[in-house]
Amino acid sequence: FLRRGYGLGAQAMAKGGFHEPFFTIAWPTGEFGGMGLEGAVKLGFRKELEQVKDPQERQALYEKLLAQLYERGKALNIAPYLEIDAVIDPADTRKWIMEGLKAARTEPTERTGHDFVDTW
Repeated sequence: FLRRGYGLGAQAMAKGGFHEPFFTIAWPTGEFGGMGLEGAVKLGFRKELEQVKDPQERQALYEKLLAQLYERGKALNIAPYLEIDAVIDPADTRKWIMEGLKAARTEPTERTGHDFVDTW
C-alpha cells in the first residue's frame, strides 16, 4: 500500500484478504479504514454531530473526529491490527518486491475446471 486502503478496495489490493502466504507492506504514508474516513465520521458520529446545534461548532467537532480517525488509520498505528507485515522505508520497496517475486510459486497449480473467486 503506497497511499490509501479503505474498505473493499483495501481488501482487493491485498488479493482478497490479509491472510495470503506472501506479505503485505505499506509505506509510512499509508492510510487505512473500513470506509472513507469522511463518510465514517458523518455516519458513525451522526448522533453526536446532530446534537451540536451551532454549525461552526458542529464543523469543529467533525474536523476533530476526522483528525482522530486519520491519526488512528496511519500505517504505523494500524499495522499491528490489520496484519500488515511491515511498514517500510520507501527506499526499500524494490528489495521487498524482489523478495516477494522470489518467494512466489513458479509451478502452476492443478486446475479443477472451476474458477473460484474468494471475496474474503
